[in-house]
Amino acid sequence: MKINKQNNNSEEISVIYADDDSININIFDNQILMGVVGPFDNNLKELERFTGSKIYFRGNSITIKGEKFENERIRNAIEYLIDRFRFDKKIDRSDIISSLNKDMINDKKNQSTVQLLGEVMKTPKRSVIPRSKKQKEYVKSLKNNQIIMSLGPAGTGKTYLAVAVALSMLLEKKVERIILSRPAVEAGERLGFLPGDMKDKIDPYLRPLYDSLYDLLDYDKIQKKIESGAIEIAPLAFMRGRTLKNSFAILDEAQNTTRTQIKMFLTRIGENSKLVVNGDPSQIDLPNKNQSGLIESQNILKGIKEISVINFDHQDVVRHPLVTKIVEAYQKNSNDKG
Repeated sequence: MKINKQNNNSEEISVIYADDDSININIFDNQILMGVVGPFDNNLKELERFTGSKIYFRGNSITIKGEKFENERIRNAIEYLIDRFRFDKKIDRSDIISSLNKDMINDKKNQSTVQLLGEVMKTPKRSVIPRSKKQKEYVKSLKNNQIIMSLGPAGTGKTYLAVAVALSMLLEKKVERIILSRPAVEAGERLGFLPGDMKDKIDPYLRPLYDSLYDLLDYDKIQKKIESGAIEIAPLAFMRGRTLKNSFAILDEAQNTTRTQIKMFLTRIGENSKLVVNGDPSQIDLPNKNQSGLIESQNILKGIKEISVINFDHQDVVRHPLVTKIVEAYQKNSNDKG
């Protein structure tokens, strides 16, 4: 049997190619090995499920058997997961999905691990890294631009990454306050008719923003920051007449804003502040879809250098791979009708 052996830059792993197209990866650091394999071999099982190849684990060796292309894809994925574990000492299911993302693999071939993870956001509960080339571009814009607009389907990380950057800047005292907002279209913004105080009325519509916060910082700490005003969660209507200074403000679900509302939000920017506008043009809930000001605003503002516009598509979805296929199918159906 002809064996082609490749040594990784680190002495922690070696890769052996056999003439039957199988690949054997030896990981000599047991902590890294167990991190990559996962409890009950769950990480390897996920890679099997997504690719169709068979993966065998014994001792310090991981053997990949299947189609040549998929074997190489898994090898790249495992090397990505090794780097991810070295950096953050843990691997999430989302890391498994990212490890198979072609943009991340291409980046890894051309860059060092430090460069690949260069846009990392550290929060008390986890370190957050971009999981696609477009996400890296988005995070860079979130850090460097004053106003950022991002358009694209669900699952591309628009809200989560914006909250992660905002929270890291708040904890580093680069801003004094985070403001999270969205239009309450489902309630027609007639919040006075709903039971409870303002927080009770608006909370259900802001649940995705809360979910992102709780994933990055402990519940008690989030509540204290809300009580102190360091984190403010409010309906879009409450932005009128304000000037936001030393703040990081995020407008979510902006596809459900009118031209007047989105202009009102964008003109709230004050000294040392950032404004982020996120939306999915395919999920407009307004009675008249032509009333949405999101796409129009993108076209109007794209020539202003201080404003960054990021367009995501189905290739940037980093949830379950099936979500990517669903988004792609609907996008194709919409294009066919157009």
